[in-house]
Amino acid sequence: MVEFALPANSKVQPGKSHKAPAGAKKVKTFKIYRYDPDTGANPRWDLFEIDLDDCGPMVLDALLKIKNEIDSTLTLRRSCREGICGSCAMNIDGANTLACLKPIEDIKGQAVISPLPHMPVVKDLVPDLSVPYAQLASIKPWMQTQSPQPPDREVLQSPEERAKLDGLWECILCFCCQTSCPSYWWNGERYLGPAVLLQAARWIHDTRDEFTGERLDAVEDAFRLYRCHTIMNCTNTCPKGLNPAKAIGSIKEMLAERSE
Repeated sequence: MVEFALPANSKVQPGKSHKAPAGAKKVKTFKIYRYDPDTGANPRWDLFEIDLDDCGPMVLDALLKIKNEIDSTLTLRRSCREGICGSCAMNIDGANTLACLKPIEDIKGQAVISPLPHMPVVKDLVPDLSVPYAQLASIKPWMQTQSPQPPDREVLQSPEERAKLDGLWECILCFCCQTSCPSYWWNGERYLGPAVLLQAARWIHDTRDEFTGERLDAVEDAFRLYRCHTIMNCTNTCPKGLNPAKAIGSIKEMLAERSE
């Protein structure tokens, strides 16, 4: 398992401790990163003992139980609870994943939970993803065409053409891969990162899009694309089982073929 560093500004101190109810037999301790920039205080670790007999099976269930029943100030993102929206991405037990898909029983010992690494922290488990979203916008993640659209039908693809998008369209933009990449940690303002490059590949390989050349031109850069060194953290941590490193490699391959 790859362990990822906490946000760079973190000098984490011991925090509050909350005990499980008397008589609880199946107790799990959750060690949660807490930080509120409005207070000016350093980040801290709070400990929460949870009775698993009175809690759902996923880490998100435990976090919502803490927020609803113990400490309402705990701040996190969540929405669908089904691994579709990507909102509850965080670092759990040393790896980036989705809290709604991470079973508590898979965590041995204390459950350590912190925000996605190497991102500014808005509060507690909420990272500031402004830069990744700006980078996503820069690759124009929508269909671009010049030809008139057929008036009576959709733009069709063959099954083989459609299959080229498998492993790309399923990305939910949780940014688990983006924030697990050491190259992105050190060059985040210039390197697009695995999530954004996977999205770029999704449109580059779409046969209905007519701006393939322009899209390749836009990413052909020593930093925007070639800071990927195939470390594979991105692929190892993707909660949807996708392979951003392979997608990035396909872009590099197309650029190499074009230059021959």
